Amino acid sequence: MRKTIYQLTTVTSILLLGLLVGCNNFGSMDFPGVYKISIPQGNIITQDMIDQLRPGMSKRQVMFVMGTPLIRDPYNQDRWDYVYNFQPGGGVRGQERISVLFEDDGLVSFSGDFLPTEDENEMPSAQISP
Repeated sequence: MRKTIYQLTTVTSILLLGLLVGCNNFGSMDFPGVYKISIPQGNIITQDMIDQLRPGMSKRQVMFVMGTPLIRDPYNQDRWDYVYNFQPGGGVRGQERISVLFEDDGLVSFSGDFLPTEDENEMPSAQISP
């Protein structure tokens, strides 16, 4: 009788230990010497792209400058979202976002992690020589 209780306790302990190990998060463990790749996802967004955006640009012109939007809101066709995620191997994940708003097929505004540079309205005048 005592041997049966001991065996039952041992089997139960092993099963509980197996369940407990299954709940562990092995994904967060860093193994030394293991290479982790850099993971870029989405649309690359640069300050030069943002500086090219002008009010009144058509959707085609914005798509030419920025690329195809990552997210098109199915309920609001006049909003495009550009998202870029980058996680260097083993590093901290970064994210950049831009939301572009249209009205009557013309660019009205945009908001997000980038702002136009200060001198965007100061276009240098072209010098024409005779």
